[in-house]
Amino acid sequence: MRDVKSRNAAPVKQGGLNAEIQSRIGHQLRAMYDDVVRQGVPDRFAELIRKLDAPEDGGRAGSPTGKTSDSTDDGRD
Repeated sequence: MRDVKSRNAAPVKQGGLNAEIQSRIGHQLRAMYDDVVRQGVPDRFAELIRKLDAPEDGGRAGSPTGKTSDSTDDGRD
């Protein structure tokens, strides 16, 4: 019975990164990507997203460009 247990046991993972190194990498990645997130979405991407979200009739009602009259959001916070 003992042999069966040892053969069915999950293998022990060797190597890898310890918790401190993982934490440091996580902090550095967050710092780097926070800058990217703060930049916002470029206007051309925001326009493409608006077009994709618009109904298939060619845009939103009342505007030939698909923009509403109160559409002043440039996609940035």
